[in-house]
Amino acid sequence: MTPSVHAIPAYVNPKSGSADAARDALDESGAFEVREVDPAKLGDEMKRLAAEGVPRMLVAGGDGTIGTAVNGLIGTNAELAILPGGTLNHFATDLGIPDDPKEALSVALQGTARPADVAWANDHVFLNTSSVGAYVTFVRTRERLEKRFGYRIASFIAAIRMFFRLRHIAVEMEVDGERRIFRTPLVFIGVGERELQLPSLGKRVPDGRRGLHVLVVQGRSRARMLAMGFAAVARGVNTAARTPELDSFIVERCTITMKKAGTIAVDGELVKLGAKVEYSLARDAVRVVCP
Repeated sequence: MTPSVHAIPAYVNPKSGSADAARDALDESGAFEVREVDPAKLGDEMKRLAAEGVPRMLVAGGDGTIGTAVNGLIGTNAELAILPGGTLNHFATDLGIPDDPKEALSVALQGTARPADVAWANDHVFLNTSSVGAYVTFVRTRERLEKRFGYRIASFIAAIRMFFRLRHIAVEMEVDGERRIFRTPLVFIGVGERELQLPSLGKRVPDGRRGLHVLVVQGRSRARMLAMGFAAVARGVNTAARTPELDSFIVERCTITMKKAGTIAVDGELVKLGAKVEYSLARDAVRVVCP
């Protein structure tokens, strides 16, 4: 179907495994002008369109791709529509955007834009979560195994290996002007209040508090830490936060300083940001088209 003169620009990563399905759904709709773009250039494309006054644009992809697009749209009035298509689509899911392509495109055409919070880790924007410590080991192992076993099995194996190779790192954290020092295997930072209780493990708490949800795992015993993890899953983060093994804060910003430069995880991907990482919440940073 030929797009109309007023078709919404729609960007697809041609290297993505879901590119063909996204392109087919967009072509069938006839309401979008499909454009292919290298992920490294997506942010600049978004910024250019916003500067030209394009009111709404669509990006097909998962959290990593959407994060790149958001980076180009922060500080503009342009509206971002999302066609979920990556391995991780937590941002779209949290905003109520459906996974089904036809339903997602219906939202892209008829939905209303509303502001969404994101966060910064130094100059790197992220949509959902970031972590320092054990999760970095998990991601490295999963990426190495994924081609052989697939995402789910690789994730399971990586989680087991991570548990038996836990290392404590020393971090200095400044929270609301107070400096504290932790020896911890894991620091977790989520955009918006997060829940550790099944079945919503890792998801935002519905109508939860705005801010950066910082969780610091403490304790040296693997058995104690595993028990704390099960307690968090069974009874929720508020219960776990009352134990000595988990500190929980909701803040606007925090700074984490490590002894040496290292790698952190942001939205499931690994980035090198140095020994000092300054996290900050960006309220209402981007306008996203939602149901």
